[in-house]
Amino acid sequence: MGSRGSAAAGRGTAVVIGGGLAGCLAAWALHGVADRVVVVERDRYPDGVDFRPGVPQAKHGHLLLEAGQRTIDELLPGALAELLAAGATRVPLSGGLRWLTAAGWLARYESDLSVLTCSRPLIDHVVLERVRSAPNIEFRTGAEVTGLLGDRHAVTGVRITGRGKDGEQESELAAELVVDAAGRSTRAAKWLSVIGASVVPRERVDAGVSYATRFYHRPADAPAGSALYLQSQAPERGRFGVLLPVEGDRWIVGMGGMRGFEPSLQPEEFEKQLGLLRDPGIAEAVIGAKPAGPARGFVPGPSVWRHYERSAPHGFLAVGDASCTFNPVYGQGMTVAAFGARALRNAVHKHGDLGHAAVRETRDAVAAATRNPWQMAAGEDVRFAGTTGGPSGLQVRVQQRLLDRVLARAVTDVRVAAAFHQVAAMVEPPTLLFRPSVLGPVLFGG
Repeated sequence: MGSRGSAAAGRGTAVVIGGGLAGCLAAWALHGVADRVVVVERDRYPDGVDFRPGVPQAKHGHLLLEAGQRTIDELLPGALAELLAAGATRVPLSGGLRWLTAAGWLARYESDLSVLTCSRPLIDHVVLERVRSAPNIEFRTGAEVTGLLGDRHAVTGVRITGRGKDGEQESELAAELVVDAAGRSTRAAKWLSVIGASVVPRERVDAGVSYATRFYHRPADAPAGSALYLQSQAPERGRFGVLLPVEGDRWIVGMGGMRGFEPSLQPEEFEKQLGLLRDPGIAEAVIGAKPAGPARGFVPGPSVWRHYERSAPHGFLAVGDASCTFNPVYGQGMTVAAFGARALRNAVHKHGDLGHAAVRETRDAVAAATRNPWQMAAGEDVRFAGTTGGPSGLQVRVQQRLLDRVLARAVTDVRVAAAFHQVAAMVEPPTLLFRPSVLGPVLFGG
C-alpha cells in the first residue's frame, strides 16, 4: 500500500502528469478553479518551435479536425489565429483536401469545414506559451512522476523524481486532483495497482499500423492550401498516404499501412513506395521537390481505451492518450484530447472545486466523447486481416456495411459527402448518417 498524502482542502492543488498538448489543455482547464496547478514533464522544452524526445509522433503528420479547432479556440481564445499567423493552414475539407476513400474520390462542394495542418511542435508551442501565462500554473520539467499517493479509495498526490543540486532527488506532492496526461507511455495502471485500486477495464485493438514520414520543401508553383489523403482498402490493401502543407513552405509526406506492410526509410525506396499507392498524386507531387530531412518511421502500437469511468479511485482522472489511444490514421487524437479538457473545465467550474462530483462528471464526459470515435476507428481497423482484438458481431458488420454504402454514395452525391465530412470532422455524431435526408439516398439512390 502506498502512503496516504494529505490532500489540500477546498479548491486545492492539481497535479498534471505530462506537459504535452493534452496536459497543457488540462492545466489550463483547471487554472481558473484550482489554487495551484503543477505540470510535471520529464522533458525540458525546446526554445521555440522544435521537436522533443517525449513526443516521437511529433515528426509525423497531424490533423486538427474542425471540432478540435473550435474547441481549442474556445478554451484558448485567439489560439487558432496565432497558429495561422505562424504558418498553419486551414485546408477546406471539400475542395482543398482531395480524399480518396475506399469507394473513390469524395464529391466536391462548398463547405466551411476544414482541417488545420501544421507541424505538431507548432501546435504544442502555441498552446504551451498561452498556458505558461497563467500565474498559478507551475511547470516542473526534467522531473518524472514515479508513483501515486493514496489508497484504493482515493489518490491524494504523486511521487516525483528529479535532478537537483545533489543529484537525483525524490519528493512527494499532495494534491486534491491528479490528472494523467502522460500519453501512450502512461504507467498509471501499474501505480493504481500498487495502492490497491481495482484493475481498470480496457478495450484493445491492434491493426499493426506503422508509417514513415518525410518533410519536403514545397515547390513555388505548388498550391499552398491543398492536401491529399489516400485511404487504405481492406482487407488486402492496408496502405495509406498523406500530403499536408505545414509552416515554412513545406509538405509533410507520410505513408504507412496496417500489419504486413512496413514503409521504407531509404530515400529511393520511400519514393518508389509512394508510387505504389492507389493514386499517383503524392508521388507525382514530390517529383523535383527538395527533401527537408530524412524519412523517419514510427510504430504507435495498439489502440487502448481505459475505462476509468467504470473503476478508479477518487481524485484521479485521465485525458488524452492516457485515457484512450487511437489509431493515428484517423486523425482523432488531438480533437478528443481537446474535448476532454473542455469537459474538465466545465465540470470544475460548475462545481467550483476539484472534488469527487467534478471528477466523476469529467470521467463520464471523457468516456462519452471517446465512444463514437473509438467505435468508428475500431470498426474500421477490424476490416484488416492482420488486426488483433477489437469488436465483432452484428453491430460491427452493420456499421461497416452502412459506411460502405455512405462512401459509395458520397462519391457522386454532395449531400451525402457533406454529411460524411461533418461526422469525420466530429462536429456531428454518426447518427447524422441515419437521418432520412442522408439514409434515403444511401439506401435507395435518387
